[in-house]
Amino acid sequence: MTRKINHIGIAVNSIQDFITLYRDVLGLEYSGEEVVEDQKVKVAFFDIGESRIELLEPTAPDSPVAKFIEKRGEGMHHISVSSDDIEKDLKEMKEKGIRLIDEVPRNGAHGTKIAFIHPKETKVLLELTEEKH
Repeated sequence: MTRKINHIGIAVNSIQDFITLYRDVLGLEYSGEEVVEDQKVKVAFFDIGESRIELLEPTAPDSPVAKFIEKRGEGMHHISVSSDDIEKDLKEMKEKGIRLIDEVPRNGAHGTKIAFIHPKETKVLLELTEEKH
């Protein structure tokens, strides 16, 4: 099982308001945007070492990211940890009594499989991400 930080997700009202900061001021490589219809979010990707920073902009007022911003304001939304076998990891966590938001993975950006662990367990919203093989 290889573990590393896959990405850090930051909720923002407008990606365009932050591209210059992350790309030109912080010097991170901007590698494009993608809309994830299932999550009602637009994602901008900035590479930093082996990880990424992902800016998350809601595409609908009822999206989870829009609700997060409404409740907590813009800021860090989640930390993603890489998973080699997300189904196996979720099964093991459930067997150990870990509260999950997703017992079955859902579709994420870049064709990944993702699942969230309840923040009451980890004190931050933690996402498991399995890259497509």
